[in-house]
Amino acid sequence: MRHADPVEHADVWDEATAQAYDADTLEMNAPEVLGPTIDRLVALAEGGPVLELAIGTGRVAVPLAERGVAVSGIELSEPMVAQLRTKADEERIPVVVGDMAHATVPGEFSLVYLVFNTISNLLEQAEQVACFRNAAAHLRPGGRFVVELGMPDLQRLPPDRDAVIFEAGPGRIGLDTYEVATQHLVSHHFRFGEGTEAQLFRSRHRYAWPAELDLMGQLAGFTLEHRWSGWSGKPFTSASASHVSVYRLRPSHRDLDTR
Repeated sequence: MRHADPVEHADVWDEATAQAYDADTLEMNAPEVLGPTIDRLVALAEGGPVLELAIGTGRVAVPLAERGVAVSGIELSEPMVAQLRTKADEERIPVVVGDMAHATVPGEFSLVYLVFNTISNLLEQAEQVACFRNAAAHLRPGGRFVVELGMPDLQRLPPDRDAVIFEAGPGRIGLDTYEVATQHLVSHHFRFGEGTEAQLFRSRHRYAWPAELDLMGQLAGFTLEHRWSGWSGKPFTSASASHVSVYRLRPSHRDLDTR
């Protein structure tokens, strides 16, 4: 396990969060959710090696490696990597510990990908731009960068309110609080049982609109190749809750300052 210089926010993904992460995201491992994701990434990789930014506990990387794809990763949280290591060793899925906007991995890849809203963990626009450039720096000419990101739920936000409930069910409530002027939001995840005690996990994000991501891509030498509402490839519309955007590296990207 190699290390790059860490940045702030690593403490959010601490030991307790890492140990609970897989259980808290069980719905994301359902075959109808994960299957199309893996199928799409295999197709986009076109037989080449891939790099996952913010690889986490390996929810996507492990089944992708099981399909015969050579997977490497970058991950800021060492506890998350420790959970990944219970599923796959360093030889099978090598990981650099560091910031996905700046850390580097040896080699050249046919595909770099970011799933499950992870680019929003970078809280400044400049850092998100740097992430696009870092992806470009790891790609072979003509390679692809894939970003999965939710759409801001601002249509449900009344003018005098700053919070939207995104989940409500037995034992769990989730709400997002927005700061529209800065494009920041905080996701609050409440977990509780039959008693009076509850657990709270909070994560900070910077949301970005698809058009803003496209401009970030242009700055890094990419052109938009596809945009779908999900991994199954359905069309993206104004009613879509999220999108999967595929960017293709232009042949002239070597002339850009991608580092």
